[in-house]
Amino acid sequence: MKDKEIEKLMRRERERQAKAVNLIASENIVSADVLAALGSELTNKYAEGYPGKRYYGGNEIIDEVESLCQKRALDLFKLKPTAWAVNVQPLSGSPANLAVYSALVPIGGKILGMSLASGGHLTHGQKVSFTGKAWKGISYGLDKKTERINYDDLLTQAMIDKPHIIVAGFTAYPRKIDFKKFRNIADLSGAILLVDMSHFAGLVAGGAYPSPFPYADVVTTTVHKTLRGPRAAIIFSKRDERGFSEKIDKAVFPGLQGGPHMNAIAGVAVALGEANTPAFKAYAKQVIKNAQTLAAELKKRGWRIISGGTDSHLILVDVWENGSGISGKEASERLEKEGIIVNKNAIPFDTRSPFDPSGIRLGTAAETTKGAKEKDMVKLAGRIDGCLRK
Repeated sequence: MKDKEIEKLMRRERERQAKAVNLIASENIVSADVLAALGSELTNKYAEGYPGKRYYGGNEIIDEVESLCQKRALDLFKLKPTAWAVNVQPLSGSPANLAVYSALVPIGGKILGMSLASGGHLTHGQKVSFTGKAWKGISYGLDKKTERINYDDLLTQAMIDKPHIIVAGFTAYPRKIDFKKFRNIADLSGAILLVDMSHFAGLVAGGAYPSPFPYADVVTTTVHKTLRGPRAAIIFSKRDERGFSEKIDKAVFPGLQGGPHMNAIAGVAVALGEANTPAFKAYAKQVIKNAQTLAAELKKRGWRIISGGTDSHLILVDVWENGSGISGKEASERLEKEGIIVNKNAIPFDTRSPFDPSGIRLGTAAETTKGAKEKDMVKLAGRIDGCLRK
């Protein structure tokens, strides 16, 4: 590489990633094939529009790349192309959610999503996000005793507020979602059901987490978390008389984006192909085994695990516990000095600032990619415990 400054920084980051224990729940490690696609000549091509409907010439091969990516997305989740449409052009998860709202919710309409404090995402209608400025964000929370979704309370809220769209999904909620109950709530309240499966898409693909597709109207996902792909996103939508897929396509382009990043779409196609293998199914199951082992071992050592455990790759740990421990910020900083990378995170009903909350969020997807098994999680729990109790 001629640019030695960037080459040096890339080498340093590569070394950091190799040495660190990565417990960031929203990160993973892509394959060499995904990296090759990202660094390919596909970067050079501008391709505004969709396959067969481009605004530039020279897109014959590009059309094949995007069409193959769409096919692999449907195949991976066992969806019939006559029943589901898929858009693989969103640049990331936040633009994907924004495109769905832009297509299906009138400006000023209501979005009912999990509150940020309970584990929801900024783009589920939070005030600090544009999604909470252009639309009216309404939040549902968790049961204080169980720290899980109370579906009876959610139904009551939906019947009162009558949202245009209900979002089922999270960024920091460790338990399974009951999609059938969400479907019932959406039907009774007259809402569209959007499932944001960004965190657990790879677990769904691997058969280790319930699928939202039998119940959702629209499903969005990033590709770079448990799905182990590049930074990109996908929107799935039901094909029916409501015309959701056509509206979403127009919202993505020309509504919100210009030319798609074809190198990233090729990387997505590679990752989807890799995920549609027996090896990936074993990986997805191991991710959850590792998370459950790590949670159980930390619990044995006296740390409070939010909701008592996990059904996914994600664990929330209360390190503050009414002032008897340390803050999430300090915990994160201590662990990073020991080469263990986590993120500070608010816990349900947190009384501390989100900038220095009571908890930390852990995820096992990246370390499982490196080959970690349950015995490694037992050792890791001991390291974390020792570091936090210094």
